[in-house]
Amino acid sequence: MILLLPFLLQAQSLQDISSLDVDDLSDQQLQVLMNRAMEAGLSEAELLQMAQIRGVPASEIEKLKERLEGMVFGLSGTNRAGASISKREPRRQLDFNEITRGILPAPGEAGEVEVEEQAIFGMDLFYSKNRRLTFEPSVNMATPRTYILGPGDEVYIDIYGQSERYYEAAVSPEGQLILENIGPISVSGLTLEEATNVIRNRLSTFYTGLKGNRPTTFLQLNLGNVRTIKVHLVGEVRLPGTFTLSAFSSVFNALYAAGGPNENGSMRQVRLIREGNEIAEIDIYDFLTKGDPSMNDMLKDQDMILVPPYLGRVTVEGAVKRPKIFEVKDGETFADVLSFAGGFTDQAFRDRVNVERITEKQKAVSDIYNDQFHMFLVKGGDRYQVGEVLDRYTNRIQIKGAVYRPGNYAYQEGLTLTQLLEKAEGLRGEAYAKRVQILRTNEDLSTRMLQVNLEEIRSGREADVPLKREDLVRVPSIYELREEQYVKIAGEVVRPGTYPYSEEMTPQDLILLAGGLKEAASEASVELARRASDIAGREFSQIIPIPITRDLSVSEAPIELLPFDQLTVRRKTNFGLERMASIEGQVNSPGTFAIRHAEERISDLVDRAGGLTAFAYAKGARLIRRTEFYKTESEDMRNERSLLNILERINREELDPTESQQELIDRITEYLFENTDSVGTDLEDRVIQARENLLNEISESRQNVAPIKIKETEAIAIDLEAILANPGSKYDLIVEEGDILSIPRQLQTVRLRGDVIYPTTVRHEDFRTMSYYINRAGGFAMRAKKGSTYVVYANGKVARTRKFILFNVYPKVEAGSEIIVPTKGPKVPIRPGDLVGITTGLATLALVITQLFN
Repeated sequence: MILLLPFLLQAQSLQDISSLDVDDLSDQQLQVLMNRAMEAGLSEAELLQMAQIRGVPASEIEKLKERLEGMVFGLSGTNRAGASISKREPRRQLDFNEITRGILPAPGEAGEVEVEEQAIFGMDLFYSKNRRLTFEPSVNMATPRTYILGPGDEVYIDIYGQSERYYEAAVSPEGQLILENIGPISVSGLTLEEATNVIRNRLSTFYTGLKGNRPTTFLQLNLGNVRTIKVHLVGEVRLPGTFTLSAFSSVFNALYAAGGPNENGSMRQVRLIREGNEIAEIDIYDFLTKGDPSMNDMLKDQDMILVPPYLGRVTVEGAVKRPKIFEVKDGETFADVLSFAGGFTDQAFRDRVNVERITEKQKAVSDIYNDQFHMFLVKGGDRYQVGEVLDRYTNRIQIKGAVYRPGNYAYQEGLTLTQLLEKAEGLRGEAYAKRVQILRTNEDLSTRMLQVNLEEIRSGREADVPLKREDLVRVPSIYELREEQYVKIAGEVVRPGTYPYSEEMTPQDLILLAGGLKEAASEASVELARRASDIAGREFSQIIPIPITRDLSVSEAPIELLPFDQLTVRRKTNFGLERMASIEGQVNSPGTFAIRHAEERISDLVDRAGGLTAFAYAKGARLIRRTEFYKTESEDMRNERSLLNILERINREELDPTESQQELIDRITEYLFENTDSVGTDLEDRVIQARENLLNEISESRQNVAPIKIKETEAIAIDLEAILANPGSKYDLIVEEGDILSIPRQLQTVRLRGDVIYPTTVRHEDFRTMSYYINRAGGFAMRAKKGSTYVVYANGKVARTRKFILFNVYPKVEAGSEIIVPTKGPKVPIRPGDLVGITTGLATLALVITQLFN
């Protein structure tokens, strides 16, 4: 079944492909492109025409034409001749978008294209870089019975009833249907209804049930894929020429295919010419403004559409809904142009419109009043300016400040200040009534300020103030007469910071607002810093000690805070969090231990761990200690971690929490989630979120170091045998926070690394020197730096080779040691210039010595 293209393209849903590069298309893509075009009923020339309409440059069109020449294309089609077996398919229409699918960029792939705004009304209906609508004719609509058949149409003939038969056939160029075993039937120029009668009469010879008033066999004729027609578009169109369209196409479809009228084309008198006669004059504005469907009449083959130059154009600017350029006909009035522009906007001044008109010698300005809109005849070249209403009020009065309902109010003659305050529902509590301001606008638009004492007016000692239009009444607040007052608290409280000041506030009240005292807070060391009022300027602040108790009970003579006071709660002496140290390896009870006092030593830690096991290698013990670069958790982080563990433990219980547990949950959640956005979420989700935030905070604090490689821990070489033999000696170091004492199992090997023949690990032998182990590794290599050989013992201690006269004295090797043999640096050859310099220097020295002896 031949698939015909009912409409050339759906350009409004495509991106601009004017930048198409044919060289980037492979032969396989061209094969797919041409096969799809053939399926759509397009020839090679029509495909090139379609690409030209979409804006592909002429140079690329030529390249595409050259590459298509000589290539063999064919449809993997089916036999489309009439047959008794139905191959009926639904009507299809393939546009340029579907033909180039997967070959050219699809809409949206090249990014958003800015919508082109046309100044001339109606131009963007037919042509725009980012088209949003389509005027394709529907090929799936019911075929009108008045449709005239012609060459290229495909018809389906269904015979049913007492006899059943099915035919498919296409109208030949001679206008005939060739049916199997029936012969040719002429149908060209007949309507679908007339062709049905002709075919019935012809087939009734073979199917007698079709005859008579009471037939037993019935025939139905349907149209398959429709033929294409040639339509000529000339005149002021964007792309004049001959276009291949569907037989269902209308004038709109043809204009859309050609891109519509150009800038000089008329949209008010498009002419349809058929067989040399003008059969219709089409006004596109009737469709745009009234929805007139007169342009939907179907075209016929060889029809001509002529777009003449425009008649005349006027410009409408200002407060209209469509400020554009419009084409006008003779006899049209400004009311017609106003309807084209969509009417006035809500802000338009409707009583008068200004017009600039071109006369024979110069321009003239006129005014059109509302009652003249239907009488004023428009003329090409007119420019109409629609103004807006004035940005001013005829009866406005305003009130602002400390009233319950500030805003704009309608002014009435005789309105007074107290009446306006009643409309605003009175003054708020902080209003300063002794000085109400009225800003009044004079006739010359200058202003003056009136000061009113509202308390005197209320008491009757002064007369009420009459107001005028555009008065602005401002009622100040007492807080505007002074800066905002606050107090501060710092130190060992749960939420230190700044808090609003209230009269009769005590230090205990401020501590309660700050969440109470921390465990580290010292009740005996609380002081209040108050701004000094020393005239001489020697004192900056007054320090007042504040006695408080842990329960924050009020004293008999409490001290009241003043604005801007700062309360500081200091820390207890020697207060600190628990300090932990660990011991691992060959002890009876390894683990983490709390440091009891400031002088606890390594020997104490070993005793608390139950002493060494029988397999412990004391000589290999080492102490791992944190450096100054180690990032520890703050006290607040530890506290939050502990509280999160409490919530997780309670949340894991299957039973509902008790009343006391619920109170505990409420207190902890208020402390942890007070300033977060997790309100309303599940408690478990909030705990997970808080833990993630805490881990991120710890990670960020650990990463917030200098951008160089820094060790957070280091190993300290210790002599554990000497420590245990003499506890408290200088070898017995004091344990610090985070220390890890590592005691390995008995070691029996020695490692050799560096510039030896065969780096390896060998068994330790008592009373053997380093030379013995070097030989076990094959001896020194050629570039070995023997005099710099050193030994790293299991406890981290390092011993190097020493010189005695001309001999190397190597250090002792113990079990678990690692022998390192360094490599000599690269050997630099002596350059000829250096050799000449040395020789010259030696010769000069020899000459000097000779002269001295002489």
